[in-house]
Amino acid sequence: MSDLAALQARLGYSFRDAALLRLALTHPSVAHEQSAQLQHNQRLEFLGDAVLQLALTRELYEKFPAYDEGPLTKARAKLVNRRALAEHGRRAGLGDHLILSRGEELHGGRERSSALADAFEALLGAIFLDGGFEVAREFILREFGENFLSLDVIPMLENPKGELQEFLQARSPEAPLYEVVSATGPDHDRMFECIVRHGGVELARGSGKSKKAAESEAARAALNHLREQAAPVSEGNSTSTPQTA
Repeated sequence: MSDLAALQARLGYSFRDAALLRLALTHPSVAHEQSAQLQHNQRLEFLGDAVLQLALTRELYEKFPAYDEGPLTKARAKLVNRRALAEHGRRAGLGDHLILSRGEELHGGRERSSALADAFEALLGAIFLDGGFEVAREFILREFGENFLSLDVIPMLENPKGELQEFLQARSPEAPLYEVVSATGPDHDRMFECIVRHGGVELARGSGKSKKAAESEAARAALNHLREQAAPVSEGNSTSTPQTA
């Protein structure tokens, strides 16, 4: 199996045009070192950045309908910071396949975070050109994993406990009460479940790796439920009789 074939197997995506993958792996230092004007991955990086932004923006938009632009922008920034992108490139094994100049190779270019982040974005651009946006989007969501909107990102969206308290106390002086109802799993990997109640009524449940995280998840679920209940009925579902002039 060739090096590029092995990389494609690891990525879970086979290029129809392997030249795109090779270009995504070509560091700009190669063009600087060669007398001939060689192509490198910066244009693909530019394209891949836009593809990544759109894919994650859409995912955030769909998963968090209650949040406005500010929190969603912060969450997206958390997901696409350079350190995170370098880690994705490192985990994908891109460093082993980078095409570098001799000087860049000698100075540890294969492990350089900036080179790995750039190559990862260039890879996304290459997949987009090779297979289209939906294929690139599926790859992005798979790479970020089922839990890419994890406890590292959710706090960027809101302070759910504080927001829930404000929401409820605008209607009642009583504060919400949280109760941890279960803790499962081994000591090094515990999972807690929490109930949030208000006025003796269970509003929602949430789970997390800590009691605090479980409470936050319960508050977030309660907020989503309460906001849906408080949302105005859409015009298409309204049963009111229109007034005549």
